[in-house]
Amino acid sequence: MRKALVVAVREYQAAVKTKAFIISLLALPLIWGGSIAVQLFMRDKVDTKDKHIAILDYTGKLADAIEQEAAKRSELEIFRGEGPSRRQAAPRYVMERVAPVGDDPDQMTYELSQRVRREELMAFVVIGPAVLNAEDEGEQAGVSYYSNSPTYDDVYDWFRGPLNARVHQLRFGAVNLDPKVVDLAMRRVPCRNLGLVDKDALGQIVPAKETNELASIFAPMGLMMLMLMVVMVGATPLLQGVLEEKTNRIAEVLVGSVPPFQLMLGKLLGMVGVSLTIATFYLVGGFVAVHQAGLGHLFPTKLVWWFVVFQSLAVLMYGSLFIAIGAAVTDQKEAQSMMTPLMVVVMSPMFVWMNVVREPTSTLSLMLSLFPPATPMLMLVRQAVPPGIPLWQPALGIVLMVITTLVLVLAAGRIFRVGFLMQGKGARVGEMLRWVFHG
Repeated sequence: MRKALVVAVREYQAAVKTKAFIISLLALPLIWGGSIAVQLFMRDKVDTKDKHIAILDYTGKLADAIEQEAAKRSELEIFRGEGPSRRQAAPRYVMERVAPVGDDPDQMTYELSQRVRREELMAFVVIGPAVLNAEDEGEQAGVSYYSNSPTYDDVYDWFRGPLNARVHQLRFGAVNLDPKVVDLAMRRVPCRNLGLVDKDALGQIVPAKETNELASIFAPMGLMMLMLMVVMVGATPLLQGVLEEKTNRIAEVLVGSVPPFQLMLGKLLGMVGVSLTIATFYLVGGFVAVHQAGLGHLFPTKLVWWFVVFQSLAVLMYGSLFIAIGAAVTDQKEAQSMMTPLMVVVMSPMFVWMNVVREPTSTLSLMLSLFPPATPMLMLVRQAVPPGIPLWQPALGIVLMVITTLVLVLAAGRIFRVGFLMQGKGARVGEMLRWVFHG
């Protein structure tokens, strides 16, 4: 065991003393911070050139209101700042009314489409003649928006607001209803999303606090993403390291000094230390960041120790598999093909995490989180969502993970012992299983 610890210390020092490790630590916050800075910088970097939109109104009653709302928007809503710093931050919507001509509506839409292609117009809207008839559900009771820029939906999103407001107003007038009275009657009732009422130490009733839905989603998502990243950064290099030692014929020297199982265990323990170093860096950074932003209550402090336990077991579990693959293959091509199904298993919690967040106490969430390959991430997600889960569930998850990890480490040790010295030909899955059961 002493030799395994020596190997672990050596692997840890070899990893954390490299420039690549420092760069990898700083890369993620720099990328995140840089992306946020770019988004803030690019927020107002938009094309403010006028957008010309034609309106073909077969009702003859809606184009006026849309033109008025467009003019009001151009006057009040597209500028930011005051005084000398006032600047245009969005394009004007210039409406052009087109009168229906002839008996062939398809010909008119074709001519307008041609104007869009010639870039005389950005888009055009066709308002059907039966739009004001609420009982009519035919094609003529609809509104069609035509554009050659399907990804630019700002005009489309804005247009529906004044259009529907005017349609409702005219419909109410047709049945002698006051639109203001209808608005008051249809006003939504405010509904707050609260936690539970509690009592303090003195027995006084403590009012329930409003639930922060975003925090309830992003806190578990952040922990899961951090764990996935640390597993990838911590466990994946094990495969490359073992394969490099094998192809460079360093394996013979190492096995001459350290028994194969202790060598493999030392590598695993070293990577556990590396992964915990990375996790500590990001957890401390996140703790400081949220406290500086005045959101310290959102940081899941009570889950840090659970994170450490699950993170360590995850690196041991997946790291043993990566080491086994590295010992059984002979080149990068074989390693990639063998690693692909394992990567699917590692990332499998990403496919179901939203369902688990929505119903963390359901039977399905419990069963998914007790499946050892998914336990580290999903069990942590369930713990991060209020009100949490009973203590026996994460404890049972840890027991199952420990058993699974021990089995995988022992199996990987047998594969490592045989495959580490094998040269010239990679092992197939059947051969690896034979090594596990028969040595």
